[in-house]
Amino acid sequence: MSIMHLCFYSAFTLSCLGLAFHRTHLVSALLCLESMMLSLYMALSIWPVENYTTSPTLIPLLMLAFSACEAGTGLAALVASSRTHGSDHLHNLNLLQC
Repeated sequence: MSIMHLCFYSAFTLSCLGLAFHRTHLVSALLCLESMMLSLYMALSIWPVENYTTSPTLIPLLMLAFSACEAGTGLAALVASSRTHGSDHLHNLNLLQC
């Protein structure tokens, strides 16, 4: 395993751990999701270069587009929850009370 693969795997693993353990604010959860998408995008962008192929070059662009849609949806949910509940704490968001 090269040092580049180790960097991608460690970035993805750290962002998964951050999502699992730091679930107090919605902003931190969204930031961990974005770092997961960034590490996946970088890994998928480097993959065709390492394999000397040009066919799967559309996959990172599609994933980047879906990541942008996910970020927009997450920010809209953040604004809506902070307007209705007063804060972005995840313990205030209860689906049974909605």
